[in-house]
Amino acid sequence: MAGKRVAICAVAQHKNESDLWHKRFQGMLLDVLEDIQAQTGVDFSEGKGIKTIVSCSDDVFDARTISDNGVSDVIGAQYRAEEKMAQEGLNGIGYAMATILSGHDDLVYIAGHSKESQSESRDMCTNLAYDPFYCRPLGLDYTNVAALQARAYMSKSDVTDEHLAKVVVRARQWASRNSYANATDMVEFGEVMASPMLCDPIRKLHCHPVSDGAVALLLASEERAKDFTDNPIWVTGFGNCMDSYFLGDRDIASNFALKKAAERAYKMSGIKDPKKSIDLAEVMDSFAYQQPMWLEGLGLCKEGQAGRFIDDGGLSSYNVNLSGGMLAGNPIMIGGLYRIAEAALQLKKQAAEHQASDVGKAVAHSITGGAGQFHSVVVLEA
Repeated sequence: MAGKRVAICAVAQHKNESDLWHKRFQGMLLDVLEDIQAQTGVDFSEGKGIKTIVSCSDDVFDARTISDNGVSDVIGAQYRAEEKMAQEGLNGIGYAMATILSGHDDLVYIAGHSKESQSESRDMCTNLAYDPFYCRPLGLDYTNVAALQARAYMSKSDVTDEHLAKVVVRARQWASRNSYANATDMVEFGEVMASPMLCDPIRKLHCHPVSDGAVALLLASEERAKDFTDNPIWVTGFGNCMDSYFLGDRDIASNFALKKAAERAYKMSGIKDPKKSIDLAEVMDSFAYQQPMWLEGLGLCKEGQAGRFIDDGGLSSYNVNLSGGMLAGNPIMIGGLYRIAEAALQLKKQAAEHQASDVGKAVAHSITGGAGQFHSVVVLEA
């Protein structure tokens, strides 16, 4: 692996919408594939075309078993090597890196999709993540478990309801500049503070909106990258970590799994102090409290001081979620793929109206499982 590098050659995003009733997910995936092909000229020809595909989908949200089986034709996976990422899509980057750095293949196409609107209730879907005998009958889902974590975290830190309102207001301000975002209407501080409680202490405007979307990326070895782009973005670090399954076995305010995942990614990329190295962060903030909490776990904010960090402009200093983040609407299964796509666009200086002025190194982050059970972290460099 010494001396080898993995490049992101191109990214494509489908605009997020709350109910893309007029388009099947196969059509959404075809849109992002054709976008990647238009950018790079890549094809599926024998020899130098795409042979390895990583897909990301979820059986429950697709309302079918083996959900990747319904999209193999529109992602070029028929009669080729295809691996389904059934966790959060950002982990597909780790799989692609292993494929390229091992020499197994020099080109990997990643495509993920999710239509949250197809389900009767997103919370009913995430209830299925829990143990069927002890936890599922209690009605646990990602929202009410997040509320337990939010209360524990806010009790431990200096983050208040007012700080979370500032997070939401800022997220919508940036989302209004992002043509791929779902919730782009700006909101006022007082509007967020008056938003009804969804699950105490989480307010309705603290929660990411139901969204449908799709994302694609083309990754290549250093040798092949020049065939597809003059402006590659290098994936220099990857790490993930899973905390205990049962909530009672975890300290849900500790950031245990995220700290471990970040430590592995930073070590791989040679980062000793993220505060001095990272210029931009795209974190998967499905709920407003998670943005400051995950920034603590990533080492960009001192533990227990996120409230002061927000007040002192820390979110702007690290260019946090200039896309609007999850609070502007991405499906949970591929929220991490949107994070890395947005970070890559920033490093390529192709983020249009939400472009940061000077970015050389970025971190992209994702979660899956209740209360951030499983975290993944990727470091990118221009």
